[in-house]
Amino acid sequence: MSRKKKRESGAPMPAASAGLLRFFEEETKGIQIRPELIVVLSIALIVLCILAWAYSPPV
Repeated sequence: MSRKKKRESGAPMPAASAGLLRFFEEETKGIQIRPELIVVLSIALIVLCILAWAYSPPV
């Protein structure tokens, strides 16, 4: 098989993931929130919704 045939028959190789790794390694300045605070606020919101549903007047 000639070189030209080999190049045409093969599918192109996928791009390397090095660009993705570089993207996720970059540090950005932004709001820093601890994960514990997110969990506590989520639970508080769930409890607030349950209480609002329980004490709301029936329609």
